[in-house]
Amino acid sequence: MAGLMKLACFVLACMIVAGPITANAALNCGTVINTVTPCIGYLTRGTSLLSACCSGVTNIKSLVRTPLDRQIACRCLKDAANAFPSLNTARAAGLPNACGVTLPYKISKSTNCALVG
Repeated sequence: MAGLMKLACFVLACMIVAGPITANAALNCGTVINTVTPCIGYLTRGTSLLSACCSGVTNIKSLVRTPLDRQIACRCLKDAANAFPSLNTARAAGLPNACGVTLPYKISKSTNCALVG
């Protein structure tokens, strides 16, 4: 019982600390993932690169206005990459370049998003 109470207190403390940080964030993973959904076939099955995919990558570039936004987008893309075992990692890393977009991080299963500024 004491362990459960400690866990509850820890979760509450995290919510109190993280609340103001996430409240100011203009970006969330749902937005990021929905934006790049058209890229899934290209990244996992090797289909043609769709213009909708590149529009999504371009959209992400325009949505990330702050360092926090860039870190959130990076984490969302990293988590999404890890959710697809069949992800072609070379295509994922080269996706922004293939779309003519520059992102301040590599789309990868191992990107350290804490270093993105």
